[in-house]
Amino acid sequence: MKKIILISLFSIVFLYLIGANVLIYQAAHKDVPAHADYVMILGAKVNGETMSLSLSNRAQEALAYAKENPDTKVITTGGQGPGEDITEAEAVARYLIKNGIDEKRIVKEDASTSTYENFLFTKKLAHIENKTFVVVSNDFHLYRASIIAKRQGFTMFPLAAETPLAIKVQAYVREYAAIIKTWLIDK
Repeated sequence: MKKIILISLFSIVFLYLIGANVLIYQAAHKDVPAHADYVMILGAKVNGETMSLSLSNRAQEALAYAKENPDTKVITTGGQGPGEDITEAEAVARYLIKNGIDEKRIVKEDASTSTYENFLFTKKLAHIENKTFVVVSNDFHLYRASIIAKRQGFTMFPLAAETPLAIKVQAYVREYAAIIKTWLIDK
C-alpha cells in the first residue's frame, strides 16, 4: 500500500512538473505585437544601485522593444527591498535613459514588492482598458505573470528575457510552487 501511495505521489508531481514546464515554455515563446501601448518591465533584485543579472536581462529586452517602437510608453516596476539603495523601477529607468529612451516616455511604479502588486499598482498609474501591454520578465516567470495580469484586466503579451544560468534551477523550483499559489490564492 505504501508503495502504491509513493508511486501515485511521484506520478502526480512528475505530471505537474511536465505540465508546468509546457505552460512556462509556451508563455515565453509567444509573439509580441509591434506598437503596444506600453512595455512594462517587472522588477527583480537590485544590489545597491546595480541591477541583478535577471533585472539587467529584462531591461535589455525592454530597451530593444522600446527602441523598435518609439511611440510605446515604458513602465518600470518594483519597489526597494533589503540591500537595495534605490528602487528596482529607478534602476531600470536609469538604464533606459542612459541608453537613449526619453525620460518623458517612462512611468515608474516604485512601490510594489511582488508580481501581483506590480500589476495592481500599475493600474493606478496607467489606463489599462483597451490598452496593450508587452510585459517583460525572465522566461520562467511569464506564465504566472500572465495569469495575474489577466485576472487584473490587462491585455498582456509576454516578452521573455533569458534567465541567468546561475539561478535557473532555483528560479524554476521556486516558480513551480508560486504557480500553485497563484492558481489557488492570487486574484
